[in-house]
Amino acid sequence: MGRLSNKIAVVTGAGAGIGLATVSLFAAEGAHVYISDVNGETAAAAAAAIVAKGQGATAVTVDVSRGQDVTALMRQVQAEHGRIDVLVNNAGLNVRTDFRHMTDADWTKIREVNLDGVVRLARDGFELMRLAKAASLINVASVMGHKGLRQLAGYSATKGAVLALTRALAVEYAPFGIRVNALSPGFIETALTERALKNPAFHKGLIDRTLLKRFGTTEDIAKGALFLASDDSAYMTGAELCIDGGMTAGL
Repeated sequence: MGRLSNKIAVVTGAGAGIGLATVSLFAAEGAHVYISDVNGETAAAAAAAIVAKGQGATAVTVDVSRGQDVTALMRQVQAEHGRIDVLVNNAGLNVRTDFRHMTDADWTKIREVNLDGVVRLARDGFELMRLAKAASLINVASVMGHKGLRQLAGYSATKGAVLALTRALAVEYAPFGIRVNALSPGFIETALTERALKNPAFHKGLIDRTLLKRFGTTEDIAKGALFLASDDSAYMTGAELCIDGGMTAGL
């Protein structure tokens, strides 16, 4: 028996990076995972790898910025399982630019995925989470929701909003047995951070400010997601779990 045995878990942005590590761990712990990703091929490959291990997975092509995609996802889960025990809002992106040069199109692109997508999944998934009786909604934010860094103003703004939304939803959803928490990674080596971390000066500056002197792995974050998804965190809601190697603890 795993920590998520017989649970139904939906994870967005799950074809690669943190999302892929999360669905892999959830499946290993007994959940049937819905691998939602804008890239249908990577989602299908991830699902196939999990199924090959004798675990449960379903791939779904979803662009969280498109309401019709989210609606179709919810209808599929409703038809196949009738509930959602764990929903992880992980899909995210960034457009690196100095704020003074950020176009309306840049801002819209960041906001539609990082914030509007979270709003849409949390709202449209409510009924299926309510039916689970004791569901866990996990919003993946970032340490950048608290910090500022050049060329990340738009990203930071959306992640700060996700943290505020998490607290508000914890209040609203508690009477329905739905816990709502945020997971805030530090700098993790993924495709999203690859370009920035290749800059030697940037790389050194971040390591110097990280108490544990290394960047995180996707597995580090997946383990945090498992904690928030499982009954181990049954008395937590409206909280933020920060996994950043100590970056935000110091000056």
